[in-house]
Amino acid sequence: MNAFTDVSYEVDNGLAWITINRPDRYNSFRAKTVDELVKAFKYAWADNEVGVICLTGAGEKTFCTGGDQKQRMETGDYGPSDSGLFEVEALHRVIRDVPKPVIAGVNGFAIGGGHVLHLLCDLTIAADNARFGQNGPRVGSFDAGLGTGFLARAIGEKRAREVWFLCRQYSPEQAEAWGLVNKVVPAAELKSEVRSWADEILKLSPTALKVLKQSMNSDTEHFVGIGQMAYSSLRLFGESDEAKEGITAFNEKRSPDFGKYRSA
Repeated sequence: MNAFTDVSYEVDNGLAWITINRPDRYNSFRAKTVDELVKAFKYAWADNEVGVICLTGAGEKTFCTGGDQKQRMETGDYGPSDSGLFEVEALHRVIRDVPKPVIAGVNGFAIGGGHVLHLLCDLTIAADNARFGQNGPRVGSFDAGLGTGFLARAIGEKRAREVWFLCRQYSPEQAEAWGLVNKVVPAAELKSEVRSWADEILKLSPTALKVLKQSMNSDTEHFVGIGQMAYSSLRLFGESDEAKEGITAFNEKRSPDFGKYRSA
């Protein structure tokens, strides 16, 4: 844990705080970040003193903005990892599989892959400066499976399609009205609100909570397989000129020109 560079991990009275600590990159994740997040969740899983986990971002502006597009532009990938793989699927898996409630403390922008991370958490508490939305089609990427099907389960088909097809950003109040967020609080009260919810949860039977979480997950487990297939497609698509136009435009801070790729 002391060797972490991209993530901080702290346990306080039964609550494990896992914080993405890359505010200079808007808490986007590279492969190393994902490796550290997976390890942090497993530390919390194995620690009998931990009953609740909170995932949040460092600073006051950003929860997580997804994959590090600057890294992707610089090296063509998300950088080196322990296994040689970009383990984002393993991160999604451990958030769902850890047998303890996970709260997303959304302290700012939850965009792209960061939006998926908060979605996969069991509960979401948002600061009043939070913003939610998708960005994949804008930068030549996508997150099918849990990022789409599970989103549709949470907020409905029409709204999920709107989120992905328009790539707009939504206020925390709108997210709460849609059922994407459990509660909105002033930014200064976010950590104390997470603490309060965690304290309520910590009074309950951990075995009952584990079985309840596993039971609810079982209804959407098939999205994991779809996501694996989609990730295989994404790896191939990432080498295309179309995907490269998206990431180049993002880093050049201009609108992408996808018009020539619309032919059947």
